[in-house]
Amino acid sequence: MNRLSTSWGAFTLTRFPEDPRDQLRAWDASDEYLLGHLAEAGTDLSGTVAVVGDRWGALVTALQAAGPRELVQISDSYLGVRATRANLARAGAAPDAVRLLTTQDPPPERVDVLLVRVPKSLALLEDQLHRLAPAVHADTVIVGTGMVKEIHTSTLRLFERILGPTRTSLAVKKARLIHTIPDPALTPGPNPWPHRYALPADTPAPGLPGLTVTNHAGVFCADRLDIGTRFFLANLPGGLGGARVADLGCGNGVVGIAIALHEPEAELVFTDESYPAVASAEENFRAHLGAGRKAEFLVGDGLAESASGSMDLVLCNPPFHSHQATTDRTARRMFADARRALRPGGELWVIGNRHLGYHVTLRRIFGNSELVASDAKFVVLRAVRKA
Repeated sequence: MNRLSTSWGAFTLTRFPEDPRDQLRAWDASDEYLLGHLAEAGTDLSGTVAVVGDRWGALVTALQAAGPRELVQISDSYLGVRATRANLARAGAAPDAVRLLTTQDPPPERVDVLLVRVPKSLALLEDQLHRLAPAVHADTVIVGTGMVKEIHTSTLRLFERILGPTRTSLAVKKARLIHTIPDPALTPGPNPWPHRYALPADTPAPGLPGLTVTNHAGVFCADRLDIGTRFFLANLPGGLGGARVADLGCGNGVVGIAIALHEPEAELVFTDESYPAVASAEENFRAHLGAGRKAEFLVGDGLAESASGSMDLVLCNPPFHSHQATTDRTARRMFADARRALRPGGELWVIGNRHLGYHVTLRRIFGNSELVASDAKFVVLRAVRKA
């Protein structure tokens, strides 16, 4: 838990899920820089203020105290939305103080102040700027923010190509601001997202080669089949019958779809904390398995809300980054939640980089870990819930 001081008050903020051992803050210097700039510049916040990429709700929690007519947060992250709700409640904000939208929802029709926390994914930034461009008018104030290492020439080109002339500020505490003047005469062209491509002919899973997959902006490795997934596809379990199978951290759903195509009686559950990922997985599954095939598509905190003993098999390719921070915290939570969700005798299959040492983590949580396959970079591991 940490305290962010602003011109509109001081706010105690946390990430989600809350963990007193977590040393990562719910805000950084770029959030401070943006809030300080808005106050010092006397920016008129009385209209519709849209905030994109507010990772844990620090920006909207502070800005709601400024009393805008309408304050909107647009997020791609379920965990980010949960953190925002908790931070707003802790600040004593009214339940309707902020309208919480996902990146899959229609954006506001008019935006008077557009604030953009630069995301890690350039594709997600491109998609959101395209979506919001029609809502921007000649007097809209547009300010982006990010740490210096997050703002590249390609970032600035997107603002300039889609919204208007763009410049950056001096760096403060390794953070920068992006200032854009809206140009209503710009014609940026069509939004290239979602992106579609055909899986390569050598994709190592029956039924997948040549299939077209849809990827909404922000999905991991949205323009190609990544090498880790490729290795996992070559080493998936079989003979599942009517097993209930979770594709945990499903991304665009290719792993779960491979199981569904090869195991016609299996019941699939696709879950991810990313709204665009689950939207991609559902679109891809329905395109290739049809409306009649039973499956669930859940945006949530992994398997944390699944019933104990409700899964026979969990397949997982866990992330090892939380935005710019490298951490195994997410993987550990995913493994622990998977163990609880599995029935006795149920199995967790994990793909990971060799250097991450997931076999040690799995032994701590499950009491066992077996190497299924390996190459120079990746390992596939299997752990069984004993009781």
